[in-house]
Amino acid sequence: MSSASQVAERDAPFQLRGNSFTMMVLKVFAPTSPDFFTQLNVKVRQAPNFFRNAPVVLDFDDLPESIVFDLGAFVSQVQALQLLPVGFQGGPQPVREAAMTVGLTPMPSGRAAKLEEVVKAPDPRQQDPHQQGQTPIPAPQVLIEVVHRPTVVVTEPVRSGMRVYAEKTDLIVTSSVSPGAELLADGNIHVYGALRGRALAGFSGDGNARIFCHSLEAEVLSVAGNYRVSEDIGSDFYKKAVQVFLRDGVLSMDLLKTA
Repeated sequence: MSSASQVAERDAPFQLRGNSFTMMVLKVFAPTSPDFFTQLNVKVRQAPNFFRNAPVVLDFDDLPESIVFDLGAFVSQVQALQLLPVGFQGGPQPVREAAMTVGLTPMPSGRAAKLEEVVKAPDPRQQDPHQQGQTPIPAPQVLIEVVHRPTVVVTEPVRSGMRVYAEKTDLIVTSSVSPGAELLADGNIHVYGALRGRALAGFSGDGNARIFCHSLEAEVLSVAGNYRVSEDIGSDFYKKAVQVFLRDGVLSMDLLKTA
C-alpha cells in the first residue's frame, strides 16, 4: 500500500476489519420452565462481576420443533440479569425468525471435535464375505488435518483489565496475575505466581481441564463453566499452591505438593 493510500485510510471516518471475540454461549433446553431464570440467576450471582454486561449467544439447537414461547420476553429477562444477548444459534424456524425480529444476530454453529471422535475409514481388507468374487468397493479416503496449537506462554505480569485467551490450547503465566485481570483457556491454566484475578479453564467445555497456581488468591475460578468465587475458596487453600478441577461435576481443589 502506498504512503498516499495509508494517509487517505487514516483520514477516513471509519475502518472495517475482521476480528474475533470470546463470548459465552447460553444453551437453552427449556425456556418455558418456571425454574429457568431462578437457576440462571443463581449462576450469575456466583460471579456477578464476571457476568455483568457479558455478551451472550443464545443456543437454541436442542429446542423441539413444537416449542412455543415469547422470545422477546425471554430476551428481556436475560437482560434483566445483566447479560447481553447479542446473537443466536440454531433452533426451529419460528424461533430463528423471532430472534431476528428482536435484533439478535445469527451466529455460525459448531464445536471442537475431540481426537477420539474421529471415525476411521473402513479397512478395504475387511470385505463382506457375501461379496466374495465381486469387485471390492474402494474405501472412502478420509483426510484429517491435525492443527497443533502451541501452548500460550506469558512471561510478563498480567495487569488489571487485561484478558489473555489461549484458544484450543493451554495457558502458562510465569509471573503473577493482578486483581481485575482475566485468564481464559480451552485447556489448562498454569500460574507460577500469585493468581489474584479470574481464571477460566476448559472455556469451551472441557471438563478435564485444570487450573494450577503457586498462590491462590483468585476472584473467580471456573472449569468448564463451573464457578467458585473468592468467598468460597476457604482459608485452607488461600495463598497456597493449589490445583482446581472437576470431581463428579463439582469444582474441587487440592493442595499441590511443592517439595
